[in-house]
Amino acid sequence: MRYLMLINIHTARWAQLSSEEKNQIHADCGVWHEELVRAGKSVDGVALQPPSTATTLREVNGKVSITDGPFAETKEVLGGFATLECVDLDEALAIAKRFPGLRVGTALEVRPLMTGPCVD
Repeated sequence: MRYLMLINIHTARWAQLSSEEKNQIHADCGVWHEELVRAGKSVDGVALQPPSTATTLREVNGKVSITDGPFAETKEVLGGFATLECVDLDEALAIAKRFPGLRVGTALEVRPLMTGPCVD
């Protein structure tokens, strides 16, 4: 089964880290991801550009509005994602627990991907 791991970065805490600390987290995340690739557990994974590069679209009263920036005011922003191939949720959570970004306030959301049509 495939699981999506959303990587939500605590922007204020990240900003307080030194360049060396940020570089170390990035390096550790690279090692973590390569281990998943070798084990056949990583389907995909991508880091996102900063929230300042985001554009948000909404429809209000039949009209689409486009605004710069992320969709919500929050101290955490989506920083990337990983798609995991796992036997079950327990395996996906075991992988997520080893994510190096957790050390610096990153929050992870793990969700199973839909396998069929989106129909209620």
